[in-house]
Amino acid sequence: MSTDPKSVDLSRRRLLSLAAAGGGALLVGAVATAPAAAATKLPQKAVHYQPQPKGKARCDTCLQWQAPKGCKLVAGDIAPSGWCSLYAHKA
Repeated sequence: MSTDPKSVDLSRRRLLSLAAAGGGALLVGAVATAPAAAATKLPQKAVHYQPQPKGKARCDTCLQWQAPKGCKLVAGDIAPSGWCSLYAHKA
């Protein structure tokens, strides 16, 4: 290995350049997988889903409701008259 200061600076520059490129690649990989993670729905049991309403709160009046029998956040078939702990009334 040379003790010439210019060769040491060049090695540092190369190391920093490679580190920056690697960090950028990791960031792109994390961003690319974010939509897939967001698309994952929760199990019905985890949100205490029930096929009957809780008072006046029912799935077909929730912000997350997707007709005819779906939910943006909860997996599986959802009854329009159902309810879960993620219920948010449509305004």
